[in-house]
Amino acid sequence: MTSTVMMERTGMGMPAMGMPGMGTTPMSSPMTGAMAPNYMMVPRCTMKLEKCTGGMKITCSCDDAAACGMMQQLCSMLAGGMVSCCCTMNGMTVCCCNLTMGMCKCEPTTKGVCITCTTGDAECCKMIQGCCDCLAACCKAGCACCVMMNGTPVCCCC
Repeated sequence: MTSTVMMERTGMGMPAMGMPGMGTTPMSSPMTGAMAPNYMMVPRCTMKLEKCTGGMKITCSCDDAAACGMMQQLCSMLAGGMVSCCCTMNGMTVCCCNLTMGMCKCEPTTKGVCITCTTGDAECCKMIQGCCDCLAACCKAGCACCVMMNGTPVCCCC
């Protein structure tokens, strides 16, 4: 599957944000089974971030049918959990938005998934839409963006 990326799940819920003793090992020590990094394949997709009435919409789409199916399966298994988006550049986290201020729902589309996070509260809506603006600016500037559910990456784009 060529349309996936390998990511380390560090136990902190954010890629490239591991801390010694929290799922990462120093480079000088040999890795044993219990100490080895926890990697998973994550579908690489095209991501569209847009504001909508009451919040924001994230559309992830893949041209590869296997990657699309994997993303849809991940989303259906993790549905109902916290949705977060993390943007990184050169391995460092630039922005991480936890969309806890609204209700997020995930629906399959023909080429991927559509995650909608909305709220009825005007101030929470401003926060969600502010996150949308920030994430869109990071993606436009060249950051890699990863959408996670319950801390598990479900799709990534560059």
